[in-house]
Amino acid sequence: MSNDKPRKVEKSDAEWRAQLTPEQYAVTRGKGTERAFTGRFWDHHEDGVYVCVACGEKLFDSGTKFESGSGWPSFWQPLADGNVETEHDQSHAMVRTEVHCASCGAHLGHVFPDGPRPTGLRYCINSASLDFEKKRD
Repeated sequence: MSNDKPRKVEKSDAEWRAQLTPEQYAVTRGKGTERAFTGRFWDHHEDGVYVCVACGEKLFDSGTKFESGSGWPSFWQPLADGNVETEHDQSHAMVRTEVHCASCGAHLGHVFPDGPRPTGLRYCINSASLDFEKKRD
């Protein structure tokens, strides 16, 4: 994993609303969550890279995606060190670790310590916060 720092993307609320769909805005800017088994990437199996829907930052490689049974895309590690950041989240009467894009601050989902080897982590990510770049041959 690379240690390159992502560029910082800052936009006004109006700019985010104009760029994103209502669901993407609710998830990425409002820290919302899509319903399980409804997002376009929970059962997605193409080779490529998942990127931030808000700024295009490369976040997760398809090679680290796994079937968690949770109904959301799950990954065992980010594509590169520093592309995602975490913070303590005590919303909804739960204690969790929020994951957001290091470049634009978009809420992505949460990370849990119940994933597969080698990291033991499960990055549980909303499809609405992601876009996908198919691997080119």
